[in-house]
Amino acid sequence: MAAELTSTKLNPESHLILVMKPPTSLGSTELITGFVQDQPLLRLPQELARRNFKTVQRAVEREKEYVLPALKEAANASLSNANTPDQTLAALDAMITRMQGLKRKMESLQEEERRIQTQSRKRIQHLEAMHKIPSLADVKYDQWSRVRLDRLLVDHMLRSGYSESAKQLAEERDIEGLVDLSVFTQCQRVVESLRRGDTKEALQWCGENKAALKKSNHNLEFELRLQQYIEMVRTQDRSKKLEAILHARKYLTLNHASQNSEVMRAAGLLVFNQDTRAEPYKTLFSQNRWKFLADLFVETHHELLSLPSQPLLHIALSAGLSALKTPLCHSAYTSSSSNSQSTITSVCPICSTELNDLARKMPYAHHSKSYVEGDAIVLPNGRVYGKARLLGISKNLGVVETGKVKDPTTGEVFDESEMKKVYIL
Repeated sequence: MAAELTSTKLNPESHLILVMKPPTSLGSTELITGFVQDQPLLRLPQELARRNFKTVQRAVEREKEYVLPALKEAANASLSNANTPDQTLAALDAMITRMQGLKRKMESLQEEERRIQTQSRKRIQHLEAMHKIPSLADVKYDQWSRVRLDRLLVDHMLRSGYSESAKQLAEERDIEGLVDLSVFTQCQRVVESLRRGDTKEALQWCGENKAALKKSNHNLEFELRLQQYIEMVRTQDRSKKLEAILHARKYLTLNHASQNSEVMRAAGLLVFNQDTRAEPYKTLFSQNRWKFLADLFVETHHELLSLPSQPLLHIALSAGLSALKTPLCHSAYTSSSSNSQSTITSVCPICSTELNDLARKMPYAHHSKSYVEGDAIVLPNGRVYGKARLLGISKNLGVVETGKVKDPTTGEVFDESEMKKVYIL
């Protein structure tokens, strides 16, 4: 009874891993799954709140740099009678207008701050609910796990571009506060604009996140400016080429001195047209660059917001598959469902058609305890069973001939004399 209670007792810490670095091995499925599912749950609102605060700080500093000198200048001009009363009033009106604009912007940012705080509160309550569940057998654990699964499904749909379906599922399950609809919707909007051949929204996003992008390893803004240059050159119009040269001097050579090799290749485009077969100019003119830019934007966007590069559902499945995977899962006997003589009706998840490819590159499960039977024997077809268990199964399967055994997986029948011991005592 004590062992049963221990096995069903819920350990919240093994489910909710919120550390910043991922585990280095896949030895514990619960640890990995908890990390990938629940760390971004709290990390993203924190990142959004930090960025919102930085926006407030920049807005206040910008207006401060304008208003204080302007106020001092107006006061000095008024005291020295350098300005007429109308000029002084006009200067004050300009400052009031600027401050009113700042007030409206601050109200908008304050509303965004409230939304982020509400979202964080809901997520903390969701994670806190785990600590109130005493056992894995409790019905509340099933409900909590269902919410987690819904979160993973919404995340997968958002990353796959099914924003409306994700929104409907979130509303139906009442988990809008636990998923990142607005973040992924904005990301998808920019991605779609890039796939249409438009860099405007992506460059606007770069402008809003200029400070954070300086620390990024991706050169998103440079690649976007380079694409603008390529589109100007593509037209083969003389005036557009001159515009492209000015564009390169302003955005490529001055602001990105570290990209000298790319700038030199871009300069070479001026003497080629889009039908050239010469590399690297053919690749630069290729329409596939728009897909490259879209993928690069997604990588940069997720890096800045500390979001995993893969859907959480895939990572969670990979962690679970690794805990189940054995060398036999990718052997010649991959699935009993493909063998008409097999006596096994269930299919191993790793061997299933749906998950086999996903699990192929995953490491094998690590078990500290061996479950190999002491009387292990190997059949002529290479399959290993416990001798006593195999004889019992063969009897139950109706092998009436004395001295015969039946492979329960393949259905083949062998003589007992053909069985060989795995371990020679």
